[in-house]
Amino acid sequence: QVQLVESGGGLVQPGGSLKLSCVASRGISAYAMGWYRQAPGKKRELVAEVTSGGSTNYADSVKDRFTISRDNAKNTVDLQMNSLKPEDTAAYYCNAARYGLTSIKLYDYWGQGTQVTVSS
Repeated sequence: QVQLVESGGGLVQPGGSLKLSCVASRGISAYAMGWYRQAPGKKRELVAEVTSGGSTNYADSVKDRFTISRDNAKNTVDLQMNSLKPEDTAAYYCNAARYGLTSIKLYDYWGQGTQVTVSS
């Protein structure tokens, strides 16, 4: 089991910045790491991900504003969020996933989430 703990959420004004951090209880080098978010009444959606090989992918809505990074030595993954908008308001969740060679998901772990509220 991999336990994930998020931090860094809070209240920020539109145009402001926040940095979310996720700390894993054990090594994450073999895992794809991602940040997801879920707003009230909406489905959980992928915000950003970084594969075990270092490739990144972002939702169109956050491209050029958010940056995901990982530090395998520290077992952490961060999400730097800039130019925040009210529509970014959601609970943000850290995810760790491991896949087989045929893209079969072998493991899937989630944190408890951290709330981000963008409001003036």
